[in-house]
Amino acid sequence: MISLENLSYAYPRAQTATLAGLSLDVKDGEIFGLLGPSGSGKSTTQKISMGLLQDFGGKALVFGQPVGSMGRKFFNRIGVSFELPTLYLRLTAMENLKLYAALYNGPTRDPLELLTLLGLEKDADKRVSDFSKGMKMRLNLCRALINDPDLLFLDEPTTGQDPARARLTRNLIRQLKEEGKTIFLTTHNMAEADEVCDRVGFLVKGRADIIDTPANLKQKHGQRVLEVTTTAPTDSERHTFPMEDLGANKTFLNLLQSGKINTMHTLEASLDDVFIKVAGSTDD
Repeated sequence: MISLENLSYAYPRAQTATLAGLSLDVKDGEIFGLLGPSGSGKSTTQKISMGLLQDFGGKALVFGQPVGSMGRKFFNRIGVSFELPTLYLRLTAMENLKLYAALYNGPTRDPLELLTLLGLEKDADKRVSDFSKGMKMRLNLCRALINDPDLLFLDEPTTGQDPARARLTRNLIRQLKEEGKTIFLTTHNMAEADEVCDRVGFLVKGRADIIDTPANLKQKHGQRVLEVTTTAPTDSERHTFPMEDLGANKTFLNLLQSGKINTMHTLEASLDDVFIKVAGSTDD
């Protein structure tokens, strides 16, 4: 769906290039997450892929064709939800969606259906200026879906949403994948990337040299150790066992039979741990 090869880009008067040899592929029908510190070039990569930035080096193919070669047909096939909502504040939610729908050639989705999908149906006739940040983000996603796109670009899709609403948005993202959509998202939320992405890439110093599934990355950067906590007279005690030959470890087997075990879990890395190890602990 997207193929970027040796991509480079430098903003005017910037001392260093934002992208310096970035190569990655986003497969048809997958959710791909691009992760990295602030200023690492995540949004720049998306903007090149959606045809908003020119004068880049390397190759950028979308739908198997060079970006910028498809004309208006290209924008009929993509949907974009920016981190900062692009909405008309003096218009109502319904008026916004009807306005954006009029910009597309071909059929569009029912605005009320989309508002209902994002839990905004009761606010259809409310001015967007009265919306909270989270509501604006949900309406922004409605706008991105109005043309029923094949490819979605999502930038921090759950910003400003409480945990319950963010979970519903993530469920919607997975539902869109099941409907055959391809989703290219950027986020600082590692738990979110872990939950929804089929693969993730870490963008560091203008390149994405580490791309894999979240599960593989956590396993690779974690420890092959089982941690067991047991009941003690005044507090819990912690025991660790290597995973190798665990079934023959007499101390572990004795603990299993003791009836004192409170918890057991492997010490795999979280995606946060992988991010810090790969990209550093502070923003660039």
